[in-house]
Amino acid sequence: MLKKSIGSKKSKITVVGSGYVGMAISTLLAKNNDLTILEIDSEKIDIINKGSSTVKDSLIDSVMKEESLSIYATSNKVEAYQEAEYIIIATPTDFNESKNSFDTNSIDSVVNDIFNNNLNALIVIKSTVPIGYTRKLQKKYNTERIIFSPEFLREGNALYDNLYPSRIVIGSKLKAAKDFGNLLKDSAFKDEINIILTSSEEAESIKLFSNAYLAMRVAFFNELDSFAISNNFNAEEIIEGVSHDERIGDSYNNPSFGYGGYCLPKDTKQLLASYKKIPQSLVKAIVDSNEIRKKFLVSEILKTNPKIVGVYLLSMKEGSDNFRSAAVMDLIDDISSNDVKVLIYEPNITNNFYKDYEVVNDLSLFARNSDIIIANRMSKEIKDYRTKIFSRDIFGEN
Repeated sequence: MLKKSIGSKKSKITVVGSGYVGMAISTLLAKNNDLTILEIDSEKIDIINKGSSTVKDSLIDSVMKEESLSIYATSNKVEAYQEAEYIIIATPTDFNESKNSFDTNSIDSVVNDIFNNNLNALIVIKSTVPIGYTRKLQKKYNTERIIFSPEFLREGNALYDNLYPSRIVIGSKLKAAKDFGNLLKDSAFKDEINIILTSSEEAESIKLFSNAYLAMRVAFFNELDSFAISNNFNAEEIIEGVSHDERIGDSYNNPSFGYGGYCLPKDTKQLLASYKKIPQSLVKAIVDSNEIRKKFLVSEILKTNPKIVGVYLLSMKEGSDNFRSAAVMDLIDDISSNDVKVLIYEPNITNNFYKDYEVVNDLSLFARNSDIIIANRMSKEIKDYRTKIFSRDIFGEN
């Protein structure tokens, strides 16, 4: 399935972290290179070394099982770093609300460990960072061999998006950085791929503004939907009429409970924080719109006077097992604060409770006990309970 490079030299590559970004780029590059994943979680190490994926992605799963990959996971930093030519950092950078910035401690720690073991590798940051962060690291370690190269991945389709990338952005013009860009390009399936070579600040900006634009589209169509609900208009017909304009198009036009997932909420907040004293109103509106949408939907749900609200799946969309920053989590908390019981159906949770909320993974029992079922995205398995369902999923798409 993966592309085999004929006669090309194998590179020694280490990827730090085995989340969506780490697993996707690891499976992409492990066909033609010797790849090591550095991971602190022993359970995840065992999963990888047994030939499975740590994340829910059908293509990664099939490639791990069916392809001959040179991929090995370890927690040994010396083993992972010493001989690596490229070290790719894919660790989490959550948004710290109190500091109004990404928490980059995991990257700081990794880079320090790398320089204690390897002074020659090209360090590639894939984790999303504040604008200017990479330059600060370069100055701190007096090297240009720390670069930023953003990912543009969808959860559940992470490897596919690496195989068919819209573009490859490299925040450096060093020869080693260009070589890394070609490494990604040569492993992809797509024939024509633009490699954009720019500075680290421009690359960091590309990532944040790209996600802010996607969040803006989600927010726009959600506000359109809120308008339609309030006026008893047909949202589907309005959206289709708007989207037929080729200047607008039909991507990211399916209403939802709000934009969520790991990237859009935190990246929009980081971009807003980056403006500081620069005049703006649109970026703040994107952030605010998402919170307004969720509160509006809670008010619509509570109009039905339910005693028990059933929540069908916590994951943001089909094909994902990630609950982080899913919009439905905010709806749950708001509903519960109004003294309404919340019942959760989520097969990815094996315990009887998630946080303070009861989990029932017998679908028929869950549906029977729920006065109303809220679902960010519809599914065939709940079509029999349609009369109870509150969802703004119009087009049946993620």
